[in-house]
Amino acid sequence: MTLTQQIITIGLCILGTMTTRFLPFIIFSENRKTPEFIQYIGKYLPSAVFGMLIIYCLRNVDVLHGTHGLPEAVSILITTLLHIWKRNMFLSIAAGTISYMLLLHFL
Repeated sequence: MTLTQQIITIGLCILGTMTTRFLPFIIFSENRKTPEFIQYIGKYLPSAVFGMLIIYCLRNVDVLHGTHGLPEAVSILITTLLHIWKRNMFLSIAAGTISYMLLLHFL
């Protein structure tokens, strides 16, 4: 890429980032009530993403070979228990991911 192309690319990345950061504050000002649809999405989307992550993680698990899905099962159990106990999605996902990586490494 030429220098001009690099500058244009960086500028477009900055513009895209700034737009996604500031647009919600412009659209949903604190003077107006948040629309019901946005409140609905905010309530149910995190759980849907969590479910999609589980399906994505389990798509290639073969219970007939290798570790028979043991690292996946243990990691899901750790993630679920932490999420129920602490109610912190970041902590539960991080702990589940770390436990999965460690189990893959040592099994």
